[in-house]
Amino acid sequence: MFRYVLTAALALCATPALANDSVAELGTGGLILSRSDAVAMQSEDLFISPEKVTVDYVFHNNTDKDVEAIVAFPMPDISGDPEEMPAIPENQSDNFLGFEVTIDGVATKPQLEQKVFALGIDIGADLKVQNVPFNPFGDAAKAALAKLPQAVADDWVNRGIIIEDTVDDGSGMKSTYAPFWQLRSTYWWRSTFSANKDVHVSHRYKPSVGGTSSVSFFYDGKFQGQYAAYKTRYCMDETFENAVRKAAKDNPDGYPGYYESRIAYILTTGGNWAAGSIGKFKLTVDKGNPKALVSFCGDNVKKVGPTSFEMRADDFYPERDIDILILNPSDSSGGNGG
Repeated sequence: MFRYVLTAALALCATPALANDSVAELGTGGLILSRSDAVAMQSEDLFISPEKVTVDYVFHNNTDKDVEAIVAFPMPDISGDPEEMPAIPENQSDNFLGFEVTIDGVATKPQLEQKVFALGIDIGADLKVQNVPFNPFGDAAKAALAKLPQAVADDWVNRGIIIEDTVDDGSGMKSTYAPFWQLRSTYWWRSTFSANKDVHVSHRYKPSVGGTSSVSFFYDGKFQGQYAAYKTRYCMDETFENAVRKAAKDNPDGYPGYYESRIAYILTTGGNWAAGSIGKFKLTVDKGNPKALVSFCGDNVKKVGPTSFEMRADDFYPERDIDILILNPSDSSGGNGG
């Protein structure tokens, strides 16, 4: 797989680079099937943008008998930690990615399986007894922790379920308890794949978009910091790097006038089907802003719109996941699309 980079025209920014605060993206992927020996993935049409991810599949039962199978969509694990805040689109909801699915055009309501762990130990029963919701980032969980009996709170601190924290509620710093457990969520449903027939499955969700408030791999006039890791992960090439250099040169403060958005898509689960490959694979990446720069790895990528880029492949075997880096101009009025 050669390295491929797509660049837009530079955006100019007259404001100083901001502090390099970072929010982590959560890697999310596609569907997993319990009977991968019988059902092949005929095609996958994958669309990724900072606003949404949509995936349209065509599955085919290669056998002469109907196949009953469980189809699952693993949500990314999330862990409570006051010191870290991952990018969660809807952090007050158990469906924190806004996941939706249709089968042959009909909306389906999947079941949600949730488990919570502390130090690898299932603590779901403990939380249920105290009426504590599982979502560690929801306000309801934090409110429930405030009502814990002191003996329970002390026990949970010792077991690594919660930690003591301090917050400023407007009237000064106060001691409180914060979730420290890990939530594992999976949506799933039972599906029938009729003998020798196709089934169309579509799902969509809001991606977890990580980022920084400036460019983390170029400062003080040179590539450094996260540069080596980014070059490998996002396939940054000379064209992309020259665009970053020029942005820094054109900015009176000497910093590239961009901030980062990062999206991670777990594609390798697409190899868990009959034949081990995807019959016809199509990837569309939309960077959103015509003035943004975007970099990701792929073969034979073509620009198909002002902000969108497309890759197609037959009998595609996903050897690596998809990581997308978008550099958005800090000053939206600068630069030209390309």
